[in-house]
Amino acid sequence: MRPGLAEIASLFLKLGTIGFGGPAAHIAMMEDEVVRRRGWLSREEFLDLVGATHLIPGPNSTEMAIHVGYRKAGVAGLILAGICFILPAAVIVGIIAWAYVRYGTLPQLEIILNSVKPVIIVVVLQAMLVLGKTAIKSSSLAAIAVSSVILGALGVHELVVLLLAAVAGIVVHSSRISVPLFSVELLPIFLFFLKVGSVLFGSGYVLLAFLRADLVERWQWLSAGQLLDAVTVGQVTPGPVFTTATFIGYILAGFPGATVATIGIFLPAFVFVGLSGWLVPQIRRSPRAGAALDGVNAGSLALMAVVTAQLARNAVVDVPTALLAVAAGVGLFVFRLNSVWLVSGAVVAGLIAALTR
Repeated sequence: MRPGLAEIASLFLKLGTIGFGGPAAHIAMMEDEVVRRRGWLSREEFLDLVGATHLIPGPNSTEMAIHVGYRKAGVAGLILAGICFILPAAVIVGIIAWAYVRYGTLPQLEIILNSVKPVIIVVVLQAMLVLGKTAIKSSSLAAIAVSSVILGALGVHELVVLLLAAVAGIVVHSSRISVPLFSVELLPIFLFFLKVGSVLFGSGYVLLAFLRADLVERWQWLSAGQLLDAVTVGQVTPGPVFTTATFIGYILAGFPGATVATIGIFLPAFVFVGLSGWLVPQIRRSPRAGAALDGVNAGSLALMAVVTAQLARNAVVDVPTALLAVAAGVGLFVFRLNSVWLVSGAVVAGLIAALTR
C-alpha cells in the first residue's frame, strides 16, 4: 500500500501529539499504526528499519518516522514524516518553556505523566510480543536476545550490545553454512545541537550526562537545575525526547533560540536516514549482512525489553496505576483498541486528576 502525503502527515502529526513515553513507546505505537492497522510495511520490513535506527546517531523514534516516510513516499515523505512527528512536541515544549521563563516553575505535568506511564508499558509490551514473533525466528536468535537483555541490564553500552548481537548473528549464520538569559548567540546554539544530533547514539535518555558536560560545566550556559528541568520537560511531553533542545534553546535565546536548537538537533537524523535508508533492502539481500541485521534486530528488541522493565518499576507504583495498566491491557489485548485511544484516555484521566487536586 502506498499512502499519500496527506495520510503520512496526518498519522505522524497524531503520533507526535499523543506520543508520550519515549522512544520505545513511540516505536510500539508506530508498529500498531504502520504494520497492523495500515499494512504499509510488513513486520520484517519494520524490524529492519528499527535495527537500522540503532546503527546511526540521533533520536531512534524520530528516525523511525523518517524511515517510514522515506520508504512510502521518497524524499518528500522523509521530510514530511519527520517534521510532522517533531513539530507538535516542539510547539508544546516551546509553550512550556515560555511559561517556565515567565513564571519561574514548571507546569504540573507529573500528574498527567503518572496516568500515562502504566498505559505506555502495556502498549510497548504488546508491540514487543508482536515483533518478537518475527524477530526471534530461531533458537540462536533467541539466545542472542537473552544475552543482549543480560548485557543491557548490566549496564553495557547499547552500541556494544548491538555490535555483539550483529557479530553473533554473522557467526551463527556462518556456522550454518559452514549562561544569563537570552545572552547566547544563535549560531553557537545551532552548532552545538547540530553536534549533539550528529554524534549522540540511542535515545534521549542519555542526553542529561551528554549535555551537562558542555552546557553546565564547560560553558556555564545553564545551571544544573535548569538542565534537569529541560530534560524533565522533554520526557513528560509527547513526541521525541530530543525536544529538550527546544526548551534549552528558549532559555538561552527565546523563540529564535528554540527554533535553531530544534533544527540543529533533528537535522542530522534527516540526513542520516536519507543517506542510509536505501541500504536496508540491499543489506537484506546479502545472506551474511542479513544475518547481522537479524542479530541487531534481536538486540534492539532486547534493549527495548530492558528499558521497558526499568520504566515499569517507575510506572506501576500503587493501586491506581496498577488499575490503569490492567485496563490498558484489557483494551489492547481483548478489545484490540487502537493504542492512540488508550494513551489519549490516560492523558484525559491525568488532566482530570490534575484539575481536581
